[in-house]
Amino acid sequence: MPAAKPTYLLTRWVFLRGLALVFAIAFVSIWVQVDGLIGSRGVRPIAEYLEDVRRFASDANLLDLPTLGWWSASDASLHLQCAAGVLVSLGLFAGFAPRACLLLLWGLYLSLATAGQEFLSFQWDVLLLETTVFAIPFAPASWLPRWTGVLAREKPPSPVALFLVRWLLFRLMLASGWTKLAYDDASWLDGTALAFHYWTQPLPTWFGWWAHQLPEWFQRASCFVMYGIELGLPFLVFGPRILRRIAFAGLVLFQILIGLTGNYGFFNLLTILLCVPLLDDAICERWLPRRLLALLGRPQTPQKGGTPGRLVQAALATLVVLQSTCTLLVNVRRLEEPPAWVAAVDRAIGPFRSLNDYGLFRVMTKTRREIEIQGSEDGVTWKPYAFRWKPGDLDRAPAWVQPHMPRLDWQMWFAALGSPRGNRWFDPLLERLLEGSPSVLGLLARNPFPDRPPRFVRAVLFDYRFTSPSQRAAGAAYWSRTALGTYAPARSLR
Repeated sequence: MPAAKPTYLLTRWVFLRGLALVFAIAFVSIWVQVDGLIGSRGVRPIAEYLEDVRRFASDANLLDLPTLGWWSASDASLHLQCAAGVLVSLGLFAGFAPRACLLLLWGLYLSLATAGQEFLSFQWDVLLLETTVFAIPFAPASWLPRWTGVLAREKPPSPVALFLVRWLLFRLMLASGWTKLAYDDASWLDGTALAFHYWTQPLPTWFGWWAHQLPEWFQRASCFVMYGIELGLPFLVFGPRILRRIAFAGLVLFQILIGLTGNYGFFNLLTILLCVPLLDDAICERWLPRRLLALLGRPQTPQKGGTPGRLVQAALATLVVLQSTCTLLVNVRRLEEPPAWVAAVDRAIGPFRSLNDYGLFRVMTKTRREIEIQGSEDGVTWKPYAFRWKPGDLDRAPAWVQPHMPRLDWQMWFAALGSPRGNRWFDPLLERLLEGSPSVLGLLARNPFPDRPPRFVRAVLFDYRFTSPSQRAAGAAYWSRTALGTYAPARSLR
């Protein structure tokens, strides 16, 4: 007797609830920072940004910069977008019109990502947008939620929609491994990269401090195991059931280990969620509570029908595969430039950030530079501003902050790799501190000038390194540091 054909109704139910949770986390995380980042008294006010765009490109419009800021760039509008995102996330979780909710979530997040400029330009931001685009045809075409017997009434997802979600996971993981080899960084090629990674990554964790202490042979072995996961397991995504389960287990474990050693916002959670469609209903049933399964009901067998317009879906999927494959080949230096039609499509859809290339840590950072911003009343005695999450106080243990994404702390890591001139937001940050902006100060852990802003601010640069267990046992801090000099000279508003 032939084995029953796998179904993906319960899988889809889990995937969409997980995506709703990721969106809720993402919107709340932005909400608590939005005033300080892009509000009217923030580091990079969206109103000023759009005014600059109008000044230099008078014909710029919604298709060039898709954000609701064109209609209103007020603080209230930013808060309203975040609040709407949370509410629609709850609607998706409850099962209200999943496709409509996903479309709204995509539009709201795209609006904030565009308005957020450098602060919302991370790979997990565009990954969330692209995931949502592929989740729309994967979702059921229902409107009102059903509280019982949901799975018995829904039509199954089309094979094309299921393939597109898996294709995204395939590209994400394969590009992450391939780019490390393509960019010819010696540390990735000889397996020594992880000897630097745990302490030079943007926001390490306490577990990352311990991982750094592991012997060199283990670091090298871990690096080559990572290649096996990123370059090998993606090809199992399209294999039979047993191979997909192996890919699921390996990729999820990999993301958990990354999340233990470093803070990457909701990236690890979203990547784990993308692994869920590798499983069919038979596996999901084993992991979910029986009461929930009884409430959801079992799908009708045999299932009939599916998503209409499969020919249209197949045509679009073919275009997506061709486009993203060419982008991947350019990304890993196997093509010097994309074909003309691919470049034209990229220009047309680029502002919507919904078909992207990926690849974290293509070149390993081998030193850790930290910027300390200091204020002074007299230009002689200087007091440091304390950030919430990035390394500063040598005695403070690296902490977990994910799935929250502290975007200013992250950008400070990038700023330390370059100069203030290459980070257009850095000078405005110093100006806001001189003004005593409550919105910007709210992003920090401690304001050393609680009564009035300082007369002067400056930024100095340090080299940071993890200490060893023996140094810790002897009473040393988690970090040691060496002064490197001035990053930004002293300035004053008065």
